[in-house]
Amino acid sequence: MEKRYFPSIGKEISLLGFGLMRLPTVNNVPKDIDYPTAELMVDKALAGGINYFDTAYVYHDGQSEIFAGKALSRHPRDSYNLATKMPTWSLSDLDQAKGIFDKQLANLKTDHIDFYLVHNLNSDNLTILEKIGLYEFLRAKKDEGAIRRLGFSMHDGPEHLGNLLDRYAWDFTQIQLNYIDWQALKSGELYGRLVDKNIPVVIMEPVRGGALANLPAAAVKVLKDHDPVASQASWALRYAASNPGVMTVLSGMSLPQQMDENLSTFNAFKPLNPEEVEVLKKAAESFRLANPIPCTGCGYCMDCPSGVNIPVNLAIYNQFATMNLENPQFAPFVFINNYRALSEGEKAVNCVSCEECTHHCPQNIPIPEELKKINDLVASASS
Repeated sequence: MEKRYFPSIGKEISLLGFGLMRLPTVNNVPKDIDYPTAELMVDKALAGGINYFDTAYVYHDGQSEIFAGKALSRHPRDSYNLATKMPTWSLSDLDQAKGIFDKQLANLKTDHIDFYLVHNLNSDNLTILEKIGLYEFLRAKKDEGAIRRLGFSMHDGPEHLGNLLDRYAWDFTQIQLNYIDWQALKSGELYGRLVDKNIPVVIMEPVRGGALANLPAAAVKVLKDHDPVASQASWALRYAASNPGVMTVLSGMSLPQQMDENLSTFNAFKPLNPEEVEVLKKAAESFRLANPIPCTGCGYCMDCPSGVNIPVNLAIYNQFATMNLENPQFAPFVFINNYRALSEGEKAVNCVSCEECTHHCPQNIPIPEELKKINDLVASASS
């Protein structure tokens, strides 16, 4: 396994990290993790050289940390690094944060967190952090040894990142970076600012919630014409990992086969060459045409107060956009059938534009506007 060493971190970290956000489940119920399969994947990861495991208090409806504690505690503590996060948006006072932190240590069956993050430190969450003194509490935990390295994750722009770096001292930062968002979400500028500050970078969403492993046909052709063998996911992972300021690239794997494939990519890791970078630029253009809504399916927008299944509605629309490029006569028929398969309460028509979802969307998608587009498309496809 390719590993990276940063003096400020003081240890070698596997270039591939296991993100425990999309673990295999029973009957697609997020809280019902398929323990035998997921534990097999953890064991494969460790055997393959992965030593960075990323979870969060809210993943899998609160069950991811519990799984991580049970699965990883079967192995020597010094064989893996744990990363988890404080859900700042849910905090009303510091006592609540203290209770969550203690519960996280219990969930993870450990006396310390190797990499601790303030989760999604946007401007709203920064206000909460400062109001309750969360940063000072976490720094104290670091001084005690309960936290070894302190960082944050974020989905905001370069200006907000600069503000966070100026205000506080951080050991590492986690950002979304892939070959679509390098420009679309200014991930390249975020990465550059962190490198300038000598802050190691953890990458999330390198495959954009799986979307870059299931590309539209035109983008697939671009990649296959250059390399008929390489998988779509391997292209995306190599793009993220080819940046030297990256400490680890998180992959939220759901199947043992995905683990095997990703281990193969990183056990014989080759940075992208200039020609391959140009290939990905062409694939990115095809992707953008076919996926007008930049949803990764993370589910942070849920639960909708009106009952709308937001990620599924957006996925149905993106599927229509892809099909409309390749088979415009058939696309409306497939779209309307997929939409009608939703329960009445889940449909976009129930959106009341309360904007609750937009406050939680890491991609800053104007969700009510997109749901209105879906309603308009339903009306036209049904006529």
